[in-house]
Amino acid sequence: MKLAEALNLRADLQKRIAALKERLIRNAKVQEGDVPAEDPVILLKELDNNIIELEKLIKSINKTNSSTYIEGESISDIISKRDAIGLKLSVLRSFVNTASEKIDRYSNKEIKILSTVNVAEKQAEVDSLSKEYRLIDTKLQGLNWTTDIVE
Repeated sequence: MKLAEALNLRADLQKRIAALKERLIRNAKVQEGDVPAEDPVILLKELDNNIIELEKLIKSINKTNSSTYIEGESISDIISKRDAIGLKLSVLRSFVNTASEKIDRYSNKEIKILSTVNVAEKQAEVDSLSKEYRLIDTKLQGLNWTTDIVE
């Protein structure tokens, strides 16, 4: 199985577990004399099986990511770098959006609000980081489809 397939399976399992949680909650209580729409015992068993399968899959994904090296970096290292860039991008985008907002004044007597940074420079930094993020993400996507999962 390729890493990308394992990642897709992980996402499916996570969705199934979330759906099971909702189904369990809906069937946790019934009015006296009624029966639940679904048997919670069966749902709990299905939940356990899905969680066991998810745990095994996550272990395999993590082993694969930490033991597969490309250009001297493990996939885990590349993911960490991408996530750090993504976090910085998120903060900088919000900052640049706020810094670039125009504040309308009704008269010249009102206090003028100015940006604390050069918005154009910060936007160029955001653009550069966005490109770096896309390149790393594309590299990871390629690796996902060419790397076999470690069992």
